[in-house]
Amino acid sequence: MLDTQEKIEVLGARVHNLKNIDVVIPREKLVVITGLSGSGKSSLAFDTIYAEGQRRYIETFSAYARQFLGGLERPDVDKIDGLSPVIAIEQKTTNKSPRSTVGTVTEIYDFLRLLYARAGEAYSYNTGEKMVSYSDEQILDLIVQDFKGKKINLLSPVIRSRKGHYRELFEQIAKQGFVKIRIDGIIKDIESGMKVDRYKTHDIEIVIDRIAIDESEQTKQRLAESIKTAMHHGDDIIMVLEQDSENPRFFSRHLMCPTTGISYPKPEPNNFSFNSPKGACEHCNGLGVVNEVNLSKIIPDKKLSIKKGGLAPLGTEKKSWMFKQLETIGQKYNFTLNDPIENIPEEALNIILNGGQESFSVKHTIAGITKNYKIDFEGISNFIKNQYEESESSSIKRWAKEFMDEIECPACEGTRLRKETLYFKIGDKNIGELIQMDIENLIEWFKNLPEQLSEKQLAIAGEILKEINTRLSFLKDVGLTYLSLNRSSRTLSGGEAQRIRLATQIGSQLVGVLYILDEPSIGLHQRDNARLIASLESLRDLGNSVLVVEHDKDMIEKADYVIDIGPKAGKNGGKIISEGTPKELLKEHTLTAQYLNGELEIKVPETRRQGNGNTLKLEGATGNNLKNVSIEIPLGTMTCVTGVSGSGKSTLINGTLYPILNTHFYRAVAKPKPYKKIKGLEHIDKVICIDQSPIGRTPRSNPATYTEVFSDIRNLFSQTPEAAIRGYKPGRFSFNVSGGRCDTCEGSGVRTIEMGFLPDVYVECETCQGKRFNRETLEIRYKGRSISDVLEMTVAEATTFFENIPKIYRKLKTIEEVGLGYITLGQQSTTLSGGEAQRIKLATELSKKDTGNTFYILDEPTTGLHFEDIRVLMEVIDKLVDKGNTVLIIEHNLDVIKLADYIIDVGYEGGSKGGKIVATGTPEEIIKNKKSYTAQFLKAELKK
Repeated sequence: MLDTQEKIEVLGARVHNLKNIDVVIPREKLVVITGLSGSGKSSLAFDTIYAEGQRRYIETFSAYARQFLGGLERPDVDKIDGLSPVIAIEQKTTNKSPRSTVGTVTEIYDFLRLLYARAGEAYSYNTGEKMVSYSDEQILDLIVQDFKGKKINLLSPVIRSRKGHYRELFEQIAKQGFVKIRIDGIIKDIESGMKVDRYKTHDIEIVIDRIAIDESEQTKQRLAESIKTAMHHGDDIIMVLEQDSENPRFFSRHLMCPTTGISYPKPEPNNFSFNSPKGACEHCNGLGVVNEVNLSKIIPDKKLSIKKGGLAPLGTEKKSWMFKQLETIGQKYNFTLNDPIENIPEEALNIILNGGQESFSVKHTIAGITKNYKIDFEGISNFIKNQYEESESSSIKRWAKEFMDEIECPACEGTRLRKETLYFKIGDKNIGELIQMDIENLIEWFKNLPEQLSEKQLAIAGEILKEINTRLSFLKDVGLTYLSLNRSSRTLSGGEAQRIRLATQIGSQLVGVLYILDEPSIGLHQRDNARLIASLESLRDLGNSVLVVEHDKDMIEKADYVIDIGPKAGKNGGKIISEGTPKELLKEHTLTAQYLNGELEIKVPETRRQGNGNTLKLEGATGNNLKNVSIEIPLGTMTCVTGVSGSGKSTLINGTLYPILNTHFYRAVAKPKPYKKIKGLEHIDKVICIDQSPIGRTPRSNPATYTEVFSDIRNLFSQTPEAAIRGYKPGRFSFNVSGGRCDTCEGSGVRTIEMGFLPDVYVECETCQGKRFNRETLEIRYKGRSISDVLEMTVAEATTFFENIPKIYRKLKTIEEVGLGYITLGQQSTTLSGGEAQRIKLATELSKKDTGNTFYILDEPTTGLHFEDIRVLMEVIDKLVDKGNTVLIIEHNLDVIKLADYIIDVGYEGGSKGGKIVATGTPEEIIKNKKSYTAQFLKAELKK
C-alpha cells in the first residue's frame, strides 16, 4: 500500500455523475484517466481534484483578499489526502485578447525584448549607418580634436521640421539671454515680434556659443559649459557648425545618426513591447492589423443607382440630409440619383466616397435666376471609419465593420512595433523579423547566433540566450515548430493552446506540483505523439505528478498508471471499473481494454464509395502557408483531410473552402483566404460546418435550448386543452421569460445566498423545489408529465416519450444516435464535456432535413471521444453519406481516416515547410506513398 507521501487519495467523490467513488493516484507518476465520453473523467480530474486544490490555495489568502476573488465551493467529496499544489492545463483557458501571442504566452518574447535592449545594435532609419552615443567628455574631446584651429557655432536644436509661426518661442529664447538663432540654415539676430511663415515647415536652432577651438584649458572649460547648456535646451542633442559651412555635425547623449542627427531613446525592454506605448506602432496601436473601408462593400453593384440602394450603407432613397447632399453633388457634376453608379463621373464619386468642400452657382434656365450651392460632405468612407473608431454604440460599430476589411498594418507590416524599434539588430535581424519566423527556423537561427556576436555582446547575452533556447526546444518537443512567435493566441486551436501552456510549464521547472491535462493530444498528428509523451515524462521526471484525461492509445500504453471510469456514460457511468498499470488494464474486460487488446475494433469497410461522379474543385489556394494548392473533392463520399499539425489543413478548409461556400449559399461576410477559382458549386445546395466552439457559456443554456427541440416541446405544451383554456402561449413554458417561471429563483431552480467573506451558497429554491417553474405552469401536463419533468428526462427517455411527435422525435433520435442518450434535456451547457458539446452541435445539424446534396465540414469530430464513441459517431456519418451527401472531415484519428472513401494528405511538414498536397486517393492508394507521414501510420492500421 502506498503511504501518504506517495499517493493522492480521493474518498467519497460525488461530483456530477460520480457514484461516491474512492480512488488512489500514485504521486510523481504519469497517470491517465480514460473511459467513455461523459463517464465522469473530467468530473474526477477537474471538478473534484483541481477544484479542491484551487479552493485550498485561495483559502491561504487573507479574508480581505478573498472577498475580491469570490469564494470557491468545496467539491462534493468526503476527503482528499496527499494533494500537491495543482496546475490545470485545459483547452479552454487561452487568452482571447488580440494582444496575446505565442511569444507572450511562452515568455520567449520577454527574453527577446531583454536581449535586444541589452545587446542590440541601433542603425539609422535614414541612412542605415550605425547609431552612436557619447558622454559629454567624449563630445568635448571630439570637438577639440576635429575642429582645432577653427571657429565654430554651437547650436541647440529646438524645432525639427514642424510648421508654426513660433513668435512665443523666439520671445522665450530672448528672455533666456540668447541673441542669435539659426532658422532654416540661416543665422539671424533675435528681434522683438519676430515670427516665421506658419504654413511652412521649419528647422530652428539656438546659437549657444561662437568659439574658436584650441587646446587651452580656458577654451575647454568654456566649451564644456556651453555643451552642458546646449544639451539642456536641445533635449540631449547638439549641433556643431563650422563657420562658412552649411553641414553641421551632430552629437548626442542618446543613440544618434552621425549624419542626419535623428536620435533614438536609450533602449529598454519596453521599447520592444507592442503592449507598451514606448514600443507599439502608432498606426495600429500594437495590434498588427487595421480596419480599412472596402469600397466594393460600399458599392456592391455599379449597375444600381443611388436611389435603388447602389450605396449599400445608405440603402434606398429616403428623406435625409445625406441624400440632399448627394443631389447637390449631382447638380455640380451633371448626374441624378437615378443614374447607375457606373455612369457617375469619377470626380463626383471621389467626393461621395472621400468627402470634399466646394461652392458653385447654377443658372436655372426657366426662372432665369442664378442659385448658389455649397457642398460640404464628409464622405461615406470617412463617415464609416469615424463611426467605427468613435461611436460608443456596439451595434453601430458592428454596422460600420460590415463595410470594412481587417488588413495587415501598412506602417509596421504586421510586426506591431514602431519604426525605431525595428532598426535595432542582433546578427542581421530585427526583433520583428524574428517573431515572424517559425519556431523551427528560429531554433536554427539562435543555434548559429553566437558566431555572429562580439565578445562583449556574448558576455551580456549569454544567460538570456540560454533561456530562449531552452524554451524554444520545449515548443519543439510538443510538436509546435510550425508556429511563429507573432501568431495571435486567439487563432490557436484548443490542442495547440494547451500544448503551448504545457511547454511554458516545463520551462518554468517547477517541482512537486500536480499537473492536470485535458486531452493534450488533440490536433496532434501520430508522428508528433511520441514527442508530446516525452514532454509529459520529463515533467514527471522533474518530480511532479502528471494526471492526464486522455483517449489516445499511445498515451494509455506509455502511462505508469491507468484509471478507467465507466462502465457507460452519464447516469450509467461514474464508477472506477479498472485501475492499475497498462498491462493490468489489458487483462480486464472493460470497453477500453477490449479496444486496446484487439477484442473490439472499428472495422475497415470492404469497399470504398466512388461518389456520384461530380466533384468540387478548388484551385490556386495561397492563404497563409499554402503553396498554390488545388484540390478536387469527390462528391457523395466521406473525404478526410489529413497531415501533420500546421501543414495547412485548417487554412485550406476552414479558411478558404468554407468561407467560399458560405458566401455563395448564405451571403456571409467572412472573407476567404486568396484563391484563383472554384468549380462544381452547382452540384451542392447547402453547406454546414461543425467546429469546436462551445454550445453555451451560461448555466441557462442546455441541450434542449441549443438544439431548439425545447421550442417544439413548449409549443406542444401550449396546445394541450388545459393550456388552451387558460390562454397559455409557448412563452409561458420558458424558464428565461417571466410569467411562467418561478419568480423567486427566476427560473434557475436554485437560490444564491451571498455569505459576505465566505463562498456563496446555492440552495434549492424553496418555492419551486428546483423545478424552475411556478405552480400554475406545472399544472399543465402532457401524458402526465409537466414541463419540468420533461427537462429532467434523459434523451433516451424523451425519445420514447415523444415518439408520436415526428418533429420532436427526429431531433431527439439524432442526439441519441450520436451516443448522447444518457444526458438530460435540461443539463447545463457548462457541465458538458468537450466531446458532448461537439456531438450536440453535430446532432443539431444532422436532425435538419438533408437534401442529399448537402456538404458537411467537420473539424476533428473525435475530440474527447472514446474508441466506442467514435464507432457510434462514424455509423451516423456513414448514414449521411449513404443518402448522397458529402462529408469532409479534418482529422488525425486513424480510426476515422481508415474509414474514409478518399483522403487528401497535406504536408510535408508544418509551417513554411508545409502547404503542399502530398498525396490523394483511397486509403489503399495513400499507403503506397513513401513521403507521407500519414501513410506510414495508416499502413500499420490497415494491416490489422
